Amino acid sequence: MKYSKEEVIQYVLEDDVKFIRLAFCDVFGKQKNIAITKNEIVRAFEQGIAIDGSSIDGFADVTHSDILLFPDPITFSDLPWRPEHGKVVRMFSSIKYTDGTPFVCDTRQILKNAIKDAARAGLSFYFGSEQEFYLFKLDEKGNPTKEPYDMASCMDIAPEDKGENVRREICITLEQMGIYPESSHHEVGPGQNEIDFRYSDPLTAADNALTFQTVVRTIAKRNGLFADFSPKPLSDQPGNGFHINFSITTSDNSEFMQHVIAGILAKGPDMTLFMNPTDNSYTRFGKDKAPKYITWSRENRSPFVRVTSAEGSFRKAELRSPDPSANPYLAFALMIYAGLYGVKNKLPLPETAKFSEYKSDRDLAERFQPLPGNLRKAGEAALGSDFINTYIPAEILRIYGSGKVLTH
Repeated sequence: MKYSKEEVIQYVLEDDVKFIRLAFCDVFGKQKNIAITKNEIVRAFEQGIAIDGSSIDGFADVTHSDILLFPDPITFSDLPWRPEHGKVVRMFSSIKYTDGTPFVCDTRQILKNAIKDAARAGLSFYFGSEQEFYLFKLDEKGNPTKEPYDMASCMDIAPEDKGENVRREICITLEQMGIYPESSHHEVGPGQNEIDFRYSDPLTAADNALTFQTVVRTIAKRNGLFADFSPKPLSDQPGNGFHINFSITTSDNSEFMQHVIAGILAKGPDMTLFMNPTDNSYTRFGKDKAPKYITWSRENRSPFVRVTSAEGSFRKAELRSPDPSANPYLAFALMIYAGLYGVKNKLPLPETAKFSEYKSDRDLAERFQPLPGNLRKAGEAALGSDFINTYIPAEILRIYGSGKVLTH
């Protein structure tokens, strides 16, 4: 349910709410928050809550450090794992300068702009995410190990699958927050799990992707485990993907999806820095169904884009290159802009990939463009791209292009 500002204020002031968390993320998609008391809720909506941007990586320097958080009431949710009495609630926030203009490094605002640009072109995008993660045991001091919680394989059941109850608790918690998973199962790697989400509008999908990682880490910790979303937690096991399912509707029912897919293929190398922003990201490519080349297919699960609709239609597709270290707001925004590029230029789909990329001959490199092989090459592709420079603010591009790697 999406609440209005007035409904949120009434709930907070009249119910047993103790703290309100104003959530946001840094440019790399790492969630942050500041907690305020219920008495500050009206001021938060009307005047914003000041924070020191110079303390957040990439946000500001000490000479221009003051920025304001304005809560978005439609993202209001209880945090079910907090005390039942003296509730803690959460809202995602818009970030603004003290003069009221949008903060240039607010990646949620970048996605909002992309949604508006798509609407002006007569297109509405929808996303559904599939994030994989490993569950590892903790040592006697409570620190993470690299020992998987179980040795089960893909879609095994209990007792081999020890993560079944953890996934169940995660799904129930998400539902209590108004987020509805579509399915969950054990993945291929030992201790590896996946929970998939229904399609929703881009902003909701990105908010949910960020919330999902917080919920998974919280529930894992409550169960004496560590949830690892890094792209390649174990060198000899499958990596974690952030597969992004996408579809569109158009104001005139035009069949534009194939042009959208072609645009995403065309801008794939340029976008890779933001889909795969860590050194660890590039150890995943070309292995265990993770793509290595800019290709597409209707059924094959190793290409860059997989068309998931039956009967050869182009109504739904899946981008398979991103990993969970990506900022979902930037990932979705760039996919929208790449799709609009394909539609504007009526790009045709190139040759389809009817093979398994990670088992094929070397001549693939001559037939298809490879994804950047490391973070440096991805940075060079992004910095030299007119497409990226058009839609990613210089301040954010400079931070990513510097090769700085954050641990998520």
